[in-house]
Amino acid sequence: MSLDLEVFPPGDWAMAVAARLGEALGVEQGTRVCLATGETTRPVYQNALVTGAPEVFLLDEFGGLPADDPARCAAMLRGDLPGVTFHAPDVDAADPELAAVEYGNLITGDVLDLAVVGLGRNGHVGMNEPGSSRQSRTRVVRLHETTADGALAYGASTRPSWGITVGMHELLQARELWLVVTGGHKAGMLDRVMTGPIGPEIPASFLREHHSAVVLADTAAAGDG
Repeated sequence: MSLDLEVFPPGDWAMAVAARLGEALGVEQGTRVCLATGETTRPVYQNALVTGAPEVFLLDEFGGLPADDPARCAAMLRGDLPGVTFHAPDVDAADPELAAVEYGNLITGDVLDLAVVGLGRNGHVGMNEPGSSRQSRTRVVRLHETTADGALAYGASTRPSWGITVGMHELLQARELWLVVTGGHKAGMLDRVMTGPIGPEIPASFLREHHSAVVLADTAAAGDG
């Protein structure tokens, strides 16, 4: 089992992926898409022309941060895709575990047309940290230290210890799945995802079992630059 790999020069990567995303979201009204946030996807969203009215689901969210915290994934998506409304897991709910189940039910009410995800340095997808199974559902998770450090890099007012993430199960049911990866610092992990054993030690490796998944990488992440 393998993943298709498409490689673009760093200067062209964001625009190429943005054009593809704009086309995917403009196909028909109500296209169901799950979107990651962060530094990798930011230039894609900022350059994407969204002409349709997609139904967007946020991939994950940090818990324990103020609603207006700049590191909140919802805040990042609002800033990167202004004017696009979206669903998000309710990490501020009195019962986050129940909120996670309800969010998962909302997503599985119909199949996702597209999931756009990034690759964590530890091989995570969303907040499906190492140890997550292929059957893992949308749920409350404890964050790996590198994921929590990522929140601080986004300007978090405090270091989060948990979050809610869409599970591998829901992601792998999507009709189409894109793994977007940039930077030489991701090259080693991307190679392990594409050529190493498939298993929970590197949750992103499960994407090789998807029927229509593609890696959209720049030359540095692909090890070509």
